Amino acid sequence: MLDVLKRFFTKVPEGSIQEAERKTDYDVRVAVCALFVEMARQDETFSPLEMETILSILKEKYDLSPEHAEALMAEAQKELDDSVDLWQFSHLINENYSEDEKLEIIETLWRIVFIDGKMDRYEHYLMKKLKNLLRLSDNQLIDAKLKVLNSSETD
Repeated sequence: MLDVLKRFFTKVPEGSIQEAERKTDYDVRVAVCALFVEMARQDETFSPLEMETILSILKEKYDLSPEHAEALMAEAQKELDDSVDLWQFSHLINENYSEDEKLEIIETLWRIVFIDGKMDRYEHYLMKKLKNLLRLSDNQLIDAKLKVLNSSETD
């Protein structure tokens, strides 16, 4: 399955600028997905609802087929298992995403936090940590949280 995803992101001549850009796009997508998965794992249960939500987000955000979204999540889980910390993921995101794109990630992370209707202390800690790693302010973190909470109230 991972080979399918890698081929999907590398349909350009080897060694070309487009190949480097495609590889970077793939790596950043893995990094973003890794943050989503890490957040879902924080409360020590990676529920089917959290998994389905992340897959849905990946399909929508990156216009992926179900197979590609599943492969991306599997790769992100592998990278997380092999990593020491989250810096490598946040660094890649900081190098390639604008502040608005990083705020969108934070909003998505808040959506994942509140899937089960509550935030535990580990999720709270990770949100504060990711805010710092993604070079965002306390106000941006709070505004994103309020935006997600307000949108869920109107749904």
